Amino acid sequence: MPTIPNVYDAEPIPHAAMAEVQRILGSGDLFRYTADQSPVAQLETEFAEMMGSKYALAVSSCSAALFLSLKAIGLPRDAKVLIPAFTFGAVPSAVIHADCIPVLCECGDNYRIDLEDFAAKLADVSAVIISHMRGHTSDMDAIRKLCDQAHIPLIEDAAHSLGTTWHGQSIGTLGAIGCFSFQSYKLLNAGEGGIMITDDPDLMARAVIMSGAYEHNWKKHPVLQDSFARWQNKLPLYNQRLNTLSAAIIRPQLDALPRRVANGRRNHDHVAKQLNQSPWIAVPEKLAPEERAPDSIQFNLCNMDADRTRQFVDTAAAAGLNVQVFGQSRDNARAFWNWQFLTDVPELPKTRAMLMRACDVRLPARLSVADCDVIARVILKAAETVMRPNRALQQV
Repeated sequence: MPTIPNVYDAEPIPHAAMAEVQRILGSGDLFRYTADQSPVAQLETEFAEMMGSKYALAVSSCSAALFLSLKAIGLPRDAKVLIPAFTFGAVPSAVIHADCIPVLCECGDNYRIDLEDFAAKLADVSAVIISHMRGHTSDMDAIRKLCDQAHIPLIEDAAHSLGTTWHGQSIGTLGAIGCFSFQSYKLLNAGEGGIMITDDPDLMARAVIMSGAYEHNWKKHPVLQDSFARWQNKLPLYNQRLNTLSAAIIRPQLDALPRRVANGRRNHDHVAKQLNQSPWIAVPEKLAPEERAPDSIQFNLCNMDADRTRQFVDTAAAAGLNVQVFGQSRDNARAFWNWQFLTDVPELPKTRAMLMRACDVRLPARLSVADCDVIARVILKAAETVMRPNRALQQV
């Protein structure tokens, strides 16, 4: 049987990044505000231009970007923030860190926001964070309309969606603020790091100061200076800056993003086509306005009870492939009932039912089509072995 490809390693860091890191290490200058045009400032300019946004702020993580977004829009203590129940545990954590209260919204079998539940809960919240979880975009036309009608600010958690578009517009530019991740498993890899974008100078000024632009370091950001002057010494400093080494690693990867997006989409769609041929596997279709930039694939198991689901996971693991079922993977940070740091964990039957059969497999953009074929065959064979063991034995 062919060797299972390594789905965890990232692409090598470009030589240009290594040379710049060496230069920075030689200078000893790792702080973003020492120079007027540090690698961090250059990254912010280049990222904003790439996304078609006016302003960008690079910070220590996407979680930091979400936290600063909530603080920048000026939510009072104990304000309620509506988030999807299918998201990473860092999202409700950022809400709590901002002294707010997460309100969880149901998600359906296609991993997207349940619009009926969203509309029903919107009247009781002060802000919305939409997580494009694992790169799956919810109906942003409907969500934006509902938020606009209710005058509720919309923040996009686009950690998994860099390169995805909605009606041709970049995800992360549809709301008041968009937040992205540079963590190792994302399309741009700095190990850790994040960035936030907006067209609102006052929002950006507040976020910049709170990120740690103390005294007059905000003068090194290309935002309207009167916005900064208005908030000088009036906001706390949370010190969530990005360092120059991380920025130096990210910048040479920006040119590679279109290729990675195209390869990731190719890999996902290639595997999805094969998996959908199985009667026990269903890969949800994308929404019509969405062009995705996936680096993983999610699929639902059909007509498998809990025991057979576990057998399916074990069979794939025995062949060398890690298939994670969100709701059955112990202590999974994407299963809302594991967020025991919440004061009140609600019961959300639609989301729970989905998570108990939704599978997750990494498909990095660097994989070849042949690699993807190996992964698809393992998944299909595992399903066949569990659901039709006699036939699977005949095929060995």
